[in-house]
Amino acid sequence: MKAISNSSVLIGLSSIGRLSILHNRFPQGIIVPWAVWEEVVETGHGLPGAQEVARAEWITTQQVQNKVFSLSLQVSLDRGEAEVIALNQEINADILLLDEKSARSIAVRLQYTVLGTVGVLIWAKRNSLLSNLSQELDLLQQKGGFRLSKDVYELAIQKAGE
Repeated sequence: MKAISNSSVLIGLSSIGRLSILHNRFPQGIIVPWAVWEEVVETGHGLPGAQEVARAEWITTQQVQNKVFSLSLQVSLDRGEAEVIALNQEINADILLLDEKSARSIAVRLQYTVLGTVGVLIWAKRNSLLSNLSQELDLLQQKGGFRLSKDVYELAIQKAGE
């Protein structure tokens, strides 16, 4: 299964020591556009996710060829999110890893399959890679600075069967 990731999923999971879940979920690896690599590894040097992502041999980079489409998406999205969607139009991945509501909305309108950090954690709980989803979500908010609405938090717990 081919997956393209934005930075928030990589940073969020790294901040709680759970980046490896992505490799479990996507054993063929994760593709990140160059803008995401720059944000996480280069600009983010010393921040959560930078070393983990740089060392993960199962994460590869790919340049977006359709710069015009990417730039047009940057009217409403940041560069990384725009490149995730533009790259998908070029390589037709099975799934996009996005958290930002506006990016997810555009991807869904383009009929792309989307999964976010919380969805990855729900999958991990359902597949016995995590024993307690609520504990992981609490860590994600505290250590990762991740913002979750009460409704999303409760829905995730319910979907995980906790």
